Amino acid sequence: MMNSILDGKTCFLTGASGGLGKEIAKEIANCNCNLFLTGRNEKKILELKETIKNSVNDKIEVYYQTGDLNNLDDIKKIINSAKNAYNSFDILINSAGIFVNKSIQNTTWKNFEKSFNVNVRAPFIFCKEFSEGMIKNGWGRIINIGSSSSYSGFKNGSIYCSSKHAVLGLSKALHDELKSKNVRTFCISPGSIKTEMGKISKEQNFETFLDPKEIAKYLVFIISFDSELISEEIRLNRMNIE
Repeated sequence: MMNSILDGKTCFLTGASGGLGKEIAKEIANCNCNLFLTGRNEKKILELKETIKNSVNDKIEVYYQTGDLNNLDDIKKIINSAKNAYNSFDILINSAGIFVNKSIQNTTWKNFEKSFNVNVRAPFIFCKEFSEGMIKNGWGRIINIGSSSSYSGFKNGSIYCSSKHAVLGLSKALHDELKSKNVRTFCISPGSIKTEMGKISKEQNFETFLDPKEIAKYLVFIISFDSELISEEIRLNRMNIE
């Protein structure tokens, strides 16, 4: 199978306690790829780890470290724990994110700062930290989860859309910078997803939202090509929007 190239690799995944992150972790584990999980909710991460070991793949290693990506001390703690678990990472998936749905008049500096800390600063730090090992090893995959909002704007979405545009810009720059090192950078930008975060949006029909399991399968598919083909910018749209 094409995804056999992920066999035995190591993957660092943020947002593992969220709806999309959970499904990505299971799909990656199904490829015999070792995992390091991060998220804020330790109970959910432990449940995910148990599910992976009992129902998905009991042959891989799964480590984790909880933390708040809005907090630089927590980010340092996560990085140190990850380095203690693995010498380097072959795959980095920045799936963590927060969604602010407020008019610009009702937003605060704290809303803005926290959104950019989690949605942009943390991915930047992890890309900087873990790409070094990928460059040294001559192989790597960086996947940043953007959004349909990386390409558009919507009412009450000034902070969220700005942060997701930034994720797309970061991904484009890294793709150009690292491709000669055989490190491939992807920005996967799905439409609204059937997760708890997706329920925040009240102006759309939740039943039309994307299934996180399908997004996870698509992610594994596109990072499994290992010759000349690359789709570094992927938009995943909804079939029906109401």
